[in-house]
Amino acid sequence: MKAVVLTAYGDVDKLELTEVPDPKVGPGEIKVRMAGASINPVDWKQRSGAIAKYMPLDLPAVLGRDASGEVVEIGAGVTAFKVGARVLGRVMGGYAELVVAPVEDWAEVPAKMDLVDAGALPLVLLTGAQLIEEAAKVTKGQLVLVTGALGSVGRVAVYVAKARGAKVYAGVRRKQKAEAAKLGADVVVALDDADELGPLPQLDAIADTVGGETIQKLLAKVKSGGTIGSVVGEPAGAKERGLVVRGMLTHDDPKRLGELARAVADGTLVVPIARRFPLAQAGEAQKVAEAGAGGKVVLTG
Repeated sequence: MKAVVLTAYGDVDKLELTEVPDPKVGPGEIKVRMAGASINPVDWKQRSGAIAKYMPLDLPAVLGRDASGEVVEIGAGVTAFKVGARVLGRVMGGYAELVVAPVEDWAEVPAKMDLVDAGALPLVLLTGAQLIEEAAKVTKGQLVLVTGALGSVGRVAVYVAKARGAKVYAGVRRKQKAEAAKLGADVVVALDDADELGPLPQLDAIADTVGGETIQKLLAKVKSGGTIGSVVGEPAGAKERGLVVRGMLTHDDPKRLGELARAVADGTLVVPIARRFPLAQAGEAQKVAEAGAGGKVVLTG
């Protein structure tokens, strides 16, 4: 099969489309012919070596944490899917024509969802949901702010927090306010505008997808004993203020993935697709995504 292989840490020129052996299916696994595989920040951070200390790669390696497609082979003991099933999953090695992963990594693609676009969803759906449900631990009636609310993870976090009955503040840049008004949050606030930060009430929690100076400006807006849930690391000084800080690493949850995929298919949750590139153009796709595409960037099989 063809796969995009990272030959060494560095720029996108270290990504090469080449022939590699077809992956073998073990017990409890399925093999999927990739239709779509998305670009995520972890991909370019792994490629550059920026997170090699925490997530080392055995080079050469195939990147890609999302995939969608049709099941072409089933391992021993698998009963959840049959050959021909349309699936999406949070996987390893998505930049390839064929992807093998444990059956619990996959969920069914809703009938009315485009199979290629389904490949954009698994990692951001699970990350956004788990940020709210497990890191921020948002409950009904709480006041919650989501930073980076127009990003793919942020959009999911806003949706999930609203579904849990919270009052949700969508934190964005001033120039994004009009677009953010479509998210369904209770309040949209420009986090780069001091005049809008001042009137913010004391929050029960922040679901942080941005970090850096943005979260530092917001720490004083969280009540003592409140929670910071983060996908970008612990903010300096948060615990000293009496805040509960929970980082997270996304984990597989096929039931939740299926539920959220159905919400996307129904149009109640929107995760925009910005660009699609053939597998051979994975390097260009990463460049576009890293520069900020305004939505998901998807590789097509």
